Order: sequence, then C-alpha cells, then structure tokens
Amino acid sequence: MSIFGKIKSAIFGEHGPLGGQFSGHKDAPASSGIQAQAPTSPASAPAANPATPTAAPAAAPGQPVDVEAELTRIAQGKGNPDLNWRTSIVDLMKLLDLDSSLSNRKELADELGYSGAKDGSAEMNIWLHKAVMRELEKSGGTVPASLKD
Repeated sequence: MSIFGKIKSAIFGEHGPLGGQFSGHKDAPASSGIQAQAPTSPASAPAANPATPTAAPAAAPGQPVDVEAELTRIAQGKGNPDLNWRTSIVDLMKLLDLDSSLSNRKELADELGYSGAKDGSAEMNIWLHKAVMRELEKSGGTVPASLKD
C-alpha cells in the first residue's frame, strides 16, 4: 500500500468514502463496491451496557469524513498533546502510527508529485503536509482551508 494510502486508511478506515481509492496513485485498486466487514472478537464487541459509549465510525459509507475532527479524536485518544499534526507531516505520520522517516517522506513526495529537493527540508515537509490534506479532500474528506493552504 502506498504511504498516502496508509494515511488515508488510518483516517477514513479501510474503505473510506471512495472505497479505498486514491485518485492520484496509479496502483490504486478499483473499487468493487463490496465492503468487507471486520471480524468481531470478544475484545472488539460492543459493550452489553447501552449506557456505555462506544466509538462511532468516522462517517457512514459514502459520507464525507471530517478529517480535522477525526485527527483530533485520534490525538485525544492517544493522549499526546505534543504532536503538532496540524502543520507537521512528521507529527501527522507519528499520530497515525506510520514511519515518518525521511525515506518514507521521500516516497510520499514521489507519490504526490513533489518536484523540489527531497532532502527533508522545511519546504518539502510543509508542501507534503498541505498536499496530503488536499488529497484527503479529493478522496472524500472535509478539510478546513487552514490545513490545506
């Protein structure tokens, strides 16, 4: 799976609003329209007590995912307020438990069409963060202008 595909899957879930497709990646699988259901195990089964809140899916199938709200939810769940995922591609990848190494960021830069020096510079990292947010929007997410511009 592509680096962007992993980012998208971590935010949207396996099948997201567009069935797991990434509009800009040449190796993206075509959607069959069939969505697999995750197996239920005792640890992941809903609590018997209806008063106990359970995590809701990010959005119903085919509905836009509020990317900022979903990332905020993930950040709150991890309890790591030091991650600056709103502006840092490295912190965004760390939040999503993805390898944020320079080699992975170079691969992401290639996927998204970055044409500058792939040296891990601030310029490259800022461009990557904004490009990821724009691609998430193209893939069916709702992304505020402050995260894309």
